[in-house]
Order: sequence, then C-alpha cells, then structure tokens
Amino acid sequence: MAGPLSAFLGLFSKDIGIDLGTANTLVYVRQKGVVISEPSVVALDTRTRRVLTVGTEAKRMVGRTPANIVAVRPLREGVIAEYEMVEHMLRYFIGKVHEHYPFIPRPRVIIGVPSGVTEVEKRAVQDAAVNAGAREAYLIEEPMAAAIGAGLPVHEPAGNMIVDIGGGTTEVAIISLGGVVLSHSIRIGGDKIDEQISLFARNEYSLLIGERTAEETKMVVGSAHVLGTALRTVMRGRDLKTGLPSEIEVTDSAIRAAIASPVDQIVDAVKRSIEECPPELLADIMDSGIVLAGGGAMLRGLDVRLQEETRMPVHIAKDPLQCVVRGTGACLENLEVYRQVFVADPYSRLRT
Repeated sequence: MAGPLSAFLGLFSKDIGIDLGTANTLVYVRQKGVVISEPSVVALDTRTRRVLTVGTEAKRMVGRTPANIVAVRPLREGVIAEYEMVEHMLRYFIGKVHEHYPFIPRPRVIIGVPSGVTEVEKRAVQDAAVNAGAREAYLIEEPMAAAIGAGLPVHEPAGNMIVDIGGGTTEVAIISLGGVVLSHSIRIGGDKIDEQISLFARNEYSLLIGERTAEETKMVVGSAHVLGTALRTVMRGRDLKTGLPSEIEVTDSAIRAAIASPVDQIVDAVKRSIEECPPELLADIMDSGIVLAGGGAMLRGLDVRLQEETRMPVHIAKDPLQCVVRGTGACLENLEVYRQVFVADPYSRLRT
C-alpha cells in the first residue's frame, strides 16, 4: 500500500535533498534548487531544554550567550552527537521549506551521510528525518552525492575519484558504474584545522581565541602549499598571562605550519586510496584527474599540494560547497535512475 500511496503523494509534495553537514546544512527542493544554506547549530536553554533558534541566528550566538544558553553543534565528525537536537534542526529546515505550503503532503527526503558511518548511525539519521516530518527518508553516501553534484559520469564504466572535505570528515572515493569501488573516510576536516589554529595561538602566543576567530584566520591566510604572495592577518583574543585583551599578527607560513598535521592526514588518505585502486581505474583517473569538493577544497594551495604528491591532475569542483546537496537534488529529480546509489532502504512512516 505504501508504494502507490507514496507515488500519489509525490505528485504534490515538495521533496527535498539535505546535505546534513557538521558545519553547514544545505537544502535542495525539487524543481527549485538550493533554497537553504545555514550553519548546523542549535541554540538551547539548558534550564528548560527548550530550543531557542536554529541555523544562522544560533551561529551568531556562539561565544556570546549567557550561562544558561548554549549554542550546540549536534553533529560531530559527520555523525549525530545530539540526536534530539538533530531532530529539532531537521524539523526546522523541513518546516521552513513547507511554511508557504501548509496543505502540501510531507516530503520524501534524501540525506547525504559519510561513507564510514555504521548501520546504527544510518538508522539514527533516518529516524531523525522521519520524526522531523519526512514521509520517506533515503540515504546516500556523501562522496557519491558529491561526485554526482560535481558532474562526474558516475554511471559510466570508468574510474572517477572524488575527495569531499567537509567540516568533520574527509571522504575519498573511487566510483565506477554507479557504485563506490573503494572509499576511505577519516574524521579530519575543517574543524580539526580550526582546532590546530586555536592550539597554535595558545601554545605560541598564550592567546585564547574563539572558534569563529580560528575559522576566519583559516579563511584569510590558511594554505596547504607555499603561496606566491605572503598573507597576513590579525588574531584577537584574551592573553592567558594577563587576562587582558590582546592581538597578534600572523602570516600564512606560520598558519601553514600550524595546520600541517590535518592537511598531511588528508593527503595520506588520498595517496592510500590511489595505492589500493585497481590499475584499470587508476589509468582512467590519470586522464580525468582527482576532483575536490566540500568547503575544505577551498583551502589555498591544496589542489597544488595534492597534484605534487600524487602526480595526477587535480581539479576543484565548481561551487564545491554545494556539490553534495546538488547531488542529492539530482537524485530527487531522477529517483528511479539513481535508486541504486542509495546506501539504505527508504525508511517510511507509510509502511504497513
């Protein structure tokens, strides 16, 4: 019964694809494109456990809230750390899509998940989506979604290599004939790079900085390879020796040294995947090159560093931040064509 009923409701519902990222959540609505891009943050009153706000408004509260209000990031390293908060967050995003269509049936949802998650973690994502108002919840591996969103010919009998660097995880996958031939998922991403910048400021200058300052420093002067022009920026925080406000000027070379460890781990994951790749597919990748997606792909010089280390061409996908969500959107628009790429059976509230 669920099949015909679901198909009938699908004619009217606003089906959505979600890139449920550690740092940001993006939402794609069928036939409309990407409509939401907000931080994966929930503001919570700890005394009443009441959710105050979600997304951009909650991100503004980070480090600026009274003692009883905390800004929670409910996903850590690509998986659910706070199940209840993820459910609230999904309900917020699904409700935001449907706020102008109160009489339209609840949507089918496709959600991108890291390739290394367990079956329990997959079911937790599906449960959260259905409890948040989805009619059916499908899952797709993030590297597969990123490859589709980057425009790679994933259904052809040829090797395609995608490196999706997110906030909590880095996914490296080799794809051919609509399936993942091999993949590596490491829990290293933009958040670890930010942590290394915070540690650098603390250890070298006794300066305590916040998450936002570390992220801004990464965006302004962060790099993975020597740059042609030197960059500088100022980091502001609290001097741990005096307790007073302080600021220091840092260069791209100092930050590059500070973030060397997580960058090296990302490079090693790519090289390990190449070592394990079947030779025929490797020959294809040598022609087509490695494609970088995710927010981490925008780290200056990362493509050059990988090109030197792997001796293969490396390309940054167009609009790398939206690759995964565009991939889920392509699956929504052609659900029957892409059904084989889903990593779990659809979880539905219509099952009998």
